[in-house]
Amino acid sequence: MNQLIDSFGRIHTYLRISVTDRCNLRCTYCMPAEGIALKRKDEILTYEEIYRIAKAFVEMGINKIRLTGGEPLVRKDLEVLVEKLKSLPGLDVLAMTTNAVLLKDKVSILKKLGLNALNISIDSLQKERFKEITLRDDLDNVLEAIDMAVKANFDSLKLNVVIIAHKNDNEILDFIEFVKNKSINVRFIEYMPFKDNQWDASSVYSYAQMKKIIETGYQLAPLPINKGDVAKDFQLVNYPATVSFITSMTDSFCSSCNRLRLMADGSIKSCLFYAPEMNLRDELRSGISDHELKQLFLSVVKQKPEAHPPMEELAKLDNRAMVEIGG
Repeated sequence: MNQLIDSFGRIHTYLRISVTDRCNLRCTYCMPAEGIALKRKDEILTYEEIYRIAKAFVEMGINKIRLTGGEPLVRKDLEVLVEKLKSLPGLDVLAMTTNAVLLKDKVSILKKLGLNALNISIDSLQKERFKEITLRDDLDNVLEAIDMAVKANFDSLKLNVVIIAHKNDNEILDFIEFVKNKSINVRFIEYMPFKDNQWDASSVYSYAQMKKIIETGYQLAPLPINKGDVAKDFQLVNYPATVSFITSMTDSFCSSCNRLRLMADGSIKSCLFYAPEMNLRDELRSGISDHELKQLFLSVVKQKPEAHPPMEELAKLDNRAMVEIGG
């Protein structure tokens, strides 16, 4: 029986775990220009601590875990954690979000160890623009990794594309062309405000605008909505690919949110845009029992707000940088 029910009746089944605050890209919408104060090694949860937290969460009703960062593949021996998490009874889906720079040498082993689902972040198919957004020249590595991921036949393979007005909005149809003949879900994400990421309202390219652009050349058929879905999903008619939109800014999905976030330093967030956190690291290291740990989970869930503020107010919040939270 799921115990992770908040004050508004939302049942939580999805835990996102950031395994590191480090990243090998410097995407301008995610990483502040001046960088972040990186945590020391002893401030970051060990794999054993992550496993213990995850196990307790799964026992309370979590059935999907996603590994994030920073960039999860920069953390040494991530395969060890994947194997441990996959062994958890009751965990149905083990997923990862990656920028894919280091993925090509890891695809086979991750799939073999039980990673079900893979999201790859890529915001441009143009070499120079990719470099402008990420401040790194790694597009070729990412494209090669995508090809390998397609061949690996994950249960779910998605591309995450943050669309920024006047930056990459003219590549929407290029991405459709890129995925249309593949079993890939391309997800177009509205630009969200985070600490020092140069966001302003004029940079938001809305879901309605994106959909209108795609429909100039393709037909989109709505897909069934599943409980907890945060995306608006469509089949690309006459093609195997699907298209989704993450509409956090113009049409929020707070009422169906089923996710919680564990950050690399042991802090839990109940909402991406809710600044208050609870840190579990010191409690774990002081000998807290599993029962006491679960009580802390429940207190976090009960404090979850009903919804996040409008986008203009979000930009003023004192929240962490996106690279620290893990998206």
